[in-house]
This record gives sequence, C-alpha cells and structure tokens, in this order.
Amino acid sequence: MKKNSLLLLTLMATTASFAQNIDNIINVKEVERIERVLAADDMQGRRAFTPGIDKAAAFIADEFKKTGLQTLNNSGTYLQSFAMIRPKMISTTATIDGAAADAKDVVVFTCQPELKVTETSGYEKATMAAGANLRTEVNKYVNSNKNYIVFVDTSFSKQFANLNRLKSQLYKSDKNVIFIATATAPKTFTVEAKHEITEMKLANVVGILPGKSKKNEYVIFSGHYDHLGINTRNMVNNDSIYNGANDDAAGTTAVMMLAKYFKALNNNERTLIFAAFTAEEVGGYGATYFSRQYNPEEVKAMFNIEMIGTESKWGKNSAYITGYEKTSMGEILQGNLKGTGFEFHPDPYTDQNLFYRSDNATLARLGVPAHTISTSKMDSEPNYHKASDEVGTLDLDNMTMIIKAIALSSKGIVSGKETPTRVDTSTLR
Repeated sequence: MKKNSLLLLTLMATTASFAQNIDNIINVKEVERIERVLAADDMQGRRAFTPGIDKAAAFIADEFKKTGLQTLNNSGTYLQSFAMIRPKMISTTATIDGAAADAKDVVVFTCQPELKVTETSGYEKATMAAGANLRTEVNKYVNSNKNYIVFVDTSFSKQFANLNRLKSQLYKSDKNVIFIATATAPKTFTVEAKHEITEMKLANVVGILPGKSKKNEYVIFSGHYDHLGINTRNMVNNDSIYNGANDDAAGTTAVMMLAKYFKALNNNERTLIFAAFTAEEVGGYGATYFSRQYNPEEVKAMFNIEMIGTESKWGKNSAYITGYEKTSMGEILQGNLKGTGFEFHPDPYTDQNLFYRSDNATLARLGVPAHTISTSKMDSEPNYHKASDEVGTLDLDNMTMIIKAIALSSKGIVSGKETPTRVDTSTLR
C-alpha cells in the first residue's frame, strides 16, 4: 500500500500541470547532499553567535545564488543582517515626586550605555493596572518603536525580576522603555541608568522568487538553520557536537529544495520568499525580526518546516500541521494531494502549544495563516536536542516524499488560485 502511495505521488507530479518532473529536482540524492553539509561536524552545531552558524549561512546563501533567487530588496546579499543587544546593568537610580525609589522597582529597556529621563524628556506615558498580563504588556511597549515610561501597579513588584530576564537580549534600537512600580502616576520623576552594552550580530538567509501577476502577495517557506552548538558537559560516546540534523537542518533542506523546484517551474503568480531563520533555539529572534519587516495583510500563507526527518506517529507519507483548525490552509493542502495517499493531520500534541512555539508564531498572531509542518513525535522523539541528532538517524526517503508533498500541495496558494482563511486573532493567547 505504501509503495502504491509513493507511485501515485510520483505520477501526479508528472501531469501536464507541471512543466518539470518533480523527481528531477526533489530527489533523495540532492536532499542528502544538502542535509549532510548542514549537519556536518565542521558546522559545529550551528549555534547562534558562533563561526559555525556563519559557515552555514554562507552555504545556504551560495545555494540560493546557484538556484537563481533574487536577493532581498535587490540588496546584493542574501543575508538579512540585524543585531541583538545584551545590556548588562551597572546601576539604576530613580526619584519619584522627589523621593528615592527602590532600584528593584525600576526596569530600563535600553541599548544605550547611559540614559537619563525626566518628566520633560518627551516620553509617552502609560499605566499598567493590576490584573494585566505583565509579559504581554511589556512586549507591547518594548516593540512599539516609541519611547515610553510605564507606571506599573505595585502588585507586579515581585515579578520585576522576570523583566530583567526579558531584557537580557534586545533588538538594536534607539528607543527606550522604562517600567516603574508605583502606587500612583507621579507628577515628577528622574530615572538614570548605566549599562554595559554588548552588540551581537545575526543574520537570516532570505531569497526571493518574484511573482508574475501578484508581486505584492507573499507566500513564505521557512525553517530555522541554527541549533545548539557544542556541549562538552553532556557528551555521549565522546560526541559533543549537537549536529541538529532533524532540528532543523531537515526543515532548512526542505526550504532550499522547494526554492529549486519553484524556480524551475517559474510559474508562480505570487511572490515566494524562502527564509532560513537564525537564533530560533535561543528565543526565536530571527523569525521575529523577519516577520516584522512585512505587512501581515500582504502575506497570504507561511509554510514553516520543522523536523521532518523522522516518521510521524502515523508512519510514512504523513505529517501534521500545527494550528490546523485555525485556518483553511490544511484543507487546501490536503485537497491538492487527493489520490496520492499522503495525509496532513492536525497537530496531535496540542498540549505542547506548538502553534505558538515555532517560527510561524509572530505572523500567526497577526492573522496570517502561518503554520508549522512537522513529523516530530514530540512525546517520544529519541534524538531531540541530543548529540545523537545526526543524519544517520533520518529517513531520507520519507523526508524527500514530505518535501514533494509540500511542493505539490501548495500549488494553488503559489498560483494565487487558492487563499487560506486567516487566523482569528481574538482567539490567540
């Protein structure tokens, strides 16, 4: 039965609706070539902020160039560079209506070594009432791209230590946000802060295939190319390199293969964006930065691909889609695979909140039908986040079939003939 399913999928790919035989482009030999480079020991586990991830980025960029993708905004580079700032507090002092405030009741989000703010500094002022979601509100102000001073109800005082953890890495910005725990909004205040600033450079790798008739409608294919690096404290069989073959060299390989496929077809009406994200493992910084560069209304779908190198709980020729029930995207994809034997299932691990944990989350929260496709058995994956996550543990034949299924199932969305419904943002947590 499984052999018949594979045959049907191959036959479907050779129909008149496709100018290229998919097997000539997406095949096990090419999948294995890319996978072995990304998961090689000399990539040193591709940890963010290390030479290993720079080497991986250079490889992906070179593949995008060979494929013939355009660079982002015709910039001449496939690297979408940005910086994270790590501010280490040296001192913070504040006075509220002339009285000294306890330093632990003041948290300053800044990328500046020295900062002094008073009621006359022109900062926008806001209050945070008791009962609010502290983390949500903090993110709202920090991501507003405005200077804010926020007076926070004193019921949050004990949680201010958590805010200091949130500010351990910030996107580089000239805006500052100050949170002060106070019973009432003061008439006068002075806040002075000194930090030791460390700038850390990162880069996504992004290639573009412009659409023919719907250039301003975007379809994103993405995966994260970073992993955990080297860990000498938890060595297994003298192996300290966390190669991340499945997590997520597999997803990145899929993105690169899909780029080759759609470039060969050269019939996409919508603009296709192929993105390899950095720093997923340390906070999702790459995907978050990337997602903020787009008008969410113009993004019609996002295929985020994460850990597809092992069989799903249903066996071969299957994968699951996180947030399946939140849009019509899963139904569209399955509809285009009718008769192939391949099945996309709803996420069986909803208790793990995967829809909001991967690189699709930023755009999904803005209403984009942005989903993650995976096969990882999250309750029993034996090599997840271990040094044993190597190419030899992958089912490359099945992984190749999954990439083909994504290519074929996305044809209506890529052509502009099908558009998934959007996420109801009022239901998001």
